[in-house]
Amino acid sequence: MCGFFSYEGKKQELASFEEVFKKLVHRGPDDSEIVEFDGGVVGFHRLAIMDLSHNGDQPFSHAGNILVCNGEVYNYQDLKKMVDYKFQSGSDCEVILPLYEKFGLVETATLLDAEYAFALWDQKKRCFVAARDPIGIRPLFYGAHKETGKLMFASEMKVLTPYCDFIRPFPPGHVWDGKEFICYHDSSAHYKTHGDSFEEVCEGIHDRLVEGVRKRLMSDAPVGFLLSGGLDSSLVCSIAQKISNEQTGKPIKTFAIGMEKDAIDLKYAKIVADHIGSDHTEVIITKEDVLSSMREVIYHLETYDITTIRASIGMYLVCKYIHEKTDVKVLLTGEVSDEIFGYKYTDFAPSPEEFQKEAQKRVKELYMYDVLRADRCISAHCLEARVPFSDQDFVSYVMGIDPAMKMNTTGKGKYLLRKAFDRDDYLPETILWREKAAFSDAVGHSLVDHLKAYAEELYEVKDVEAASFKYKHATPFTKESLMYRDIFEEFYKGRSKTVDDFWMPNKEWEGCDVKDPSARVLSNYGASGV
Repeated sequence: MCGFFSYEGKKQELASFEEVFKKLVHRGPDDSEIVEFDGGVVGFHRLAIMDLSHNGDQPFSHAGNILVCNGEVYNYQDLKKMVDYKFQSGSDCEVILPLYEKFGLVETATLLDAEYAFALWDQKKRCFVAARDPIGIRPLFYGAHKETGKLMFASEMKVLTPYCDFIRPFPPGHVWDGKEFICYHDSSAHYKTHGDSFEEVCEGIHDRLVEGVRKRLMSDAPVGFLLSGGLDSSLVCSIAQKISNEQTGKPIKTFAIGMEKDAIDLKYAKIVADHIGSDHTEVIITKEDVLSSMREVIYHLETYDITTIRASIGMYLVCKYIHEKTDVKVLLTGEVSDEIFGYKYTDFAPSPEEFQKEAQKRVKELYMYDVLRADRCISAHCLEARVPFSDQDFVSYVMGIDPAMKMNTTGKGKYLLRKAFDRDDYLPETILWREKAAFSDAVGHSLVDHLKAYAEELYEVKDVEAASFKYKHATPFTKESLMYRDIFEEFYKGRSKTVDDFWMPNKEWEGCDVKDPSARVLSNYGASGV
């Protein structure tokens, strides 16, 4: 995980640039560089993951072109064979420069099997070009300097706010060629159904997810795993442990977090850890931990979304523990599975077509919600997030499965995913067939209860009623949502449109017109999931 900032103009036009740029140092504490050149200025904070020597420090430059990239390029060894270039490092990101010089921007972005965001100064064009991975795993924002109108790119919004009136997230799966945005890959597109049989689908899911995990174990720095005890993170950990058994015979390091009295996750995570033989750590948090961390969580998230903030507090605190107590620098997580296989509320989808449309919508929005949460909670503590379920080949394959096969017709959500790994002793039956519990709930129902109770102390009903006058966009509708929005506005006043709206179930579906994003309010949230 790294952080960068680029400006197409003179450094002296950016008041207090060095101080502002320090706001990103959590993303890359291992090396910091600010480079000014005749066309602009770039700043880069490095978290060393591949090639831990200073040879891998950025920016990379060649023939006047300058690259800053926050990413992991999993196929970089194959890509190196496609170019005639003298590499100065073992960094996976350096290959982007010669690729761009040989193939151009769109083709380079298409070739990358990666989680990435980059900005590249093109010396011939005399401008910055930029690109972001198809899901938006790595963050990227852009804006125009409010006085000069010149373009700026940054890993987080907070460093652009002093300089830009208009700031927006860089769209995933797009490139900026200096004049316009071009879509090179739409992960939410309606893929032509590939028509595989049930058995072939299960095999396709299995093999692609295993490969997605295998790629993401590539690291010169220590790797760890977030383990909630739910299906998704448990599968990632189980696959990784099997791979580790083949390669080194060493246990992987897993981490689980829970409230001191009612943590659902700790129980199930322990079952998984014992089953796979991981080196497991439990982190216990209290009401005081939850409430005292809320403001800094919102600062790092750059969002006011209810479910994102709820789910982030536990993740933020476990990552804080990992950073302070261990040498782990890379964390694999279980995000992106829900969007493509279904949430609890998608059990109410009225048809396969509606199920598919909802999956497309959720994949398209990932960068504003679950993926944002994982990146910011992890990067806030100088760690890197990797997301196997976001693997391009895996997502494309699953999105191409007949949606009728993905709908919950068995009483068990994500049935295909479960069946795909109902073999080779990946997980105990109690985990493989356990019903889903939302992360914020599974850390402990009391976590959300404490947040709601705190909001009740701060606000009255009339405050919520007045919220529509105060906030026209994404108007808060509960005391809790108003609390989050007020804190967000303290840090990022007037920037609410960087997120479309609150994450909520599809209100058009019967049973889904609810006033809270938690699965706990749905009628199908059964006892086995609580």
